[in-house]
Amino acid sequence: MTVAVNVDVDVLVIGGGIAGLWTLARLQQAGYKSVLLESRALGAGQTRYAQGIIHGGTKYALTGKLTASSESLADMPSRWRACYEGNGELDLTGSELLSDAHYLWSTTSLTSRISGFFASKVMRARSTELDKKALPAVFQHKDFHGQFYRLDEPVFDVLSVIHALAEPRKQSILMIDPASLAPENSRLAVKSQWGVSYLFHYRKIILIAGEGNENLLALFGCKQPKMQRRPLKMVVMRGGPGCALNDMIYAHCLGASVNPRITITSHRDSQGNIVWYMGGQLAEDGVNKSDAELIGAAKSELNDLIPWLELNGAEWGVLEINRAEIKKPGTTRPDSFSIEVNNNIITAWPTKLALSPALADALLEKLDQANTMFNPDLYLPDWQQPVYADFPWNEEACWKTVSDGDM
Repeated sequence: MTVAVNVDVDVLVIGGGIAGLWTLARLQQAGYKSVLLESRALGAGQTRYAQGIIHGGTKYALTGKLTASSESLADMPSRWRACYEGNGELDLTGSELLSDAHYLWSTTSLTSRISGFFASKVMRARSTELDKKALPAVFQHKDFHGQFYRLDEPVFDVLSVIHALAEPRKQSILMIDPASLAPENSRLAVKSQWGVSYLFHYRKIILIAGEGNENLLALFGCKQPKMQRRPLKMVVMRGGPGCALNDMIYAHCLGASVNPRITITSHRDSQGNIVWYMGGQLAEDGVNKSDAELIGAAKSELNDLIPWLELNGAEWGVLEINRAEIKKPGTTRPDSFSIEVNNNIITAWPTKLALSPALADALLEKLDQANTMFNPDLYLPDWQQPVYADFPWNEEACWKTVSDGDM
């Protein structure tokens, strides 16, 4: 008979995305003896699909007024940037900053120009209109006649953030077999991915596993809170034979609604090729399209918005994502992060990647109110190293073979 290794902690965290790792770091910083459990790989959920933009709420003010979403995000870029520069609450100096700014651009259409005008007025402390010489390279073209705004919104390589958060705390991170989870009162039995049995004794447990929270809540016998999924279908494009994709871009194209017409970020695949990753309204509408139809729509958008861009020979892919968040009566989507407390179980969703620091603040406040800290010493077994996720565009399954006749 296998005897489980007993481990005593103040707080057990389940979920190894950026929000879970940020929370673990802040807990340990505050003196809580805490361990994080992850069932797949660190960053394997919504994190690796994130575009990495640390929103300051600008895109939510495109109607000309500040919204709850825009205000909840207002100071997030400065907090993340401070961490990257080594003088913030956590150390992200080892992460990769893809771009110090994100951009809004408008076409020559009236609705887009009006949206751009109101965004610049309402958010004038957060955006700066650029002249043509200061534009990203792909827009320094004689045929570009729109408007361009620089936003104080950094863009991070999200998996480098995962590494920066996890590496200093890897002895506090355990990769587990999810089928082995067996909760009982304030204990949780679990096996590692290598078959070793552990019995965790905890005061509080934080479920912060994104879409995985639904199954975890059921496992712990909790009927509340309810979770909802909002799907997206994102498009990826990389240069192939005849398509030398040489420009990096991090920008929203303004449309007539709150959602950008298209949002593009640029990344490198494992071979060093530039990959354009496209979301915004394109991805919202994509859930009602086949992969071929969506790729056709992406081509059409790029041909309309950046007609001088040579797309012949480009490779295309589609990524399906479920955004997971709390479900509340009377609301279609939450404006900020969510926290629900049920005895010693705390369930949390960041809602937006950028809000991870604010979510950690609120979780610490909940724990301080509950007087959770009790464990003077934390002994952790010498378990195996954590496993890290890769970006989806490094997987061949991401890329589609689609001919023009299929669209």
